[in-house]
Amino acid sequence: MKKIGFLSFGHWTPSPQSATRSAADALLQSIELAVAAEELGADGAYFRVHHFARQLSAPFPLLAAVAARTKRIEIGTGVIDMRYENPLYMAEEAGAADLISGGRLQLGISRGSPEQVVDGWRYFGYQPAEEENDAEMGRRHTEALLDVLRGEGFATPHPQPMFPNPPGLLRPEPFSAGLRERIWWGSGSNATAIWAAKLGMNLQSSTLKDDETGEPFHIQQAKQIRAYRDAWQAAGHNREPRVSVSRSIFALMNDTDRAYFGASGQGGDQVGYLDEKTRAIFGRSYAAEPEQLVAQLAQDEAVAEADTLLLTIPNQLGVDYCSHVLEAILRHVAPALGWR
Repeated sequence: MKKIGFLSFGHWTPSPQSATRSAADALLQSIELAVAAEELGADGAYFRVHHFARQLSAPFPLLAAVAARTKRIEIGTGVIDMRYENPLYMAEEAGAADLISGGRLQLGISRGSPEQVVDGWRYFGYQPAEEENDAEMGRRHTEALLDVLRGEGFATPHPQPMFPNPPGLLRPEPFSAGLRERIWWGSGSNATAIWAAKLGMNLQSSTLKDDETGEPFHIQQAKQIRAYRDAWQAAGHNREPRVSVSRSIFALMNDTDRAYFGASGQGGDQVGYLDEKTRAIFGRSYAAEPEQLVAQLAQDEAVAEADTLLLTIPNQLGVDYCSHVLEAILRHVAPALGWR
């Protein structure tokens, strides 16, 4: 295991039981948690993106703010739903955030997940082309983004521009060299993992995927990762890809930890349906004393296959408690898994 970061869904609710009661709370606490995670030695601060929900949505102001407050930690998303995105405008926003960070942006994108509203992307002004479904539209937007991030000019300059232009065709600015190699695809199936490999994207595999074989989640996920790496090698890319997996892992260090999560580590995988056609398997949560966690995670084949582990954090419990959760894993569990 080379890198460990956190993944926050950025939930907020006005409930008095929540430490994150407004959108402002969710955003400002996300910045503070990223700063704290960097101080603890974590490698990454990643944020989930959901539309029409009391969660984090537009990621680039947050990513830029985190970039300005930190020096070393990777900043990223897990994931941006490409059905909602204008690829050219996204390239400008991502380029700006990456330049502010000094090249630390790790941009996780995907076709999205079950939503709060029906066909929400339509409200953003997008619709599939003729004989195209929404997933295919998301992948089309993705390919357009990847093409723009190569940095080649394609737009004809105006013959009488307001400002002088460089010679040749123009591209969206600002352009950040190297960002194209730091795009990740959030894959829920073997087929889309293979597709991502062919296009030269890194792989993010979450805590759920299509149930394709009926085997335990971690075994199916490990097979997905191996299929991805085989496809990467067959495509002939000249760099090593990165692969992340997400897990809910809690070291039970005190009575508060046991009260919050003591029972959550007792269950196994779960199976459900994302829609009427898609049977999905959801990976288990881990919650135990540090020594037990080390033993349990050593049996997780997908964690062993990945180079990056993203720890999902209970952001509504506040920055201090989430920092405690991260510190417990980094100090008492991660070293035994080969981190650092």
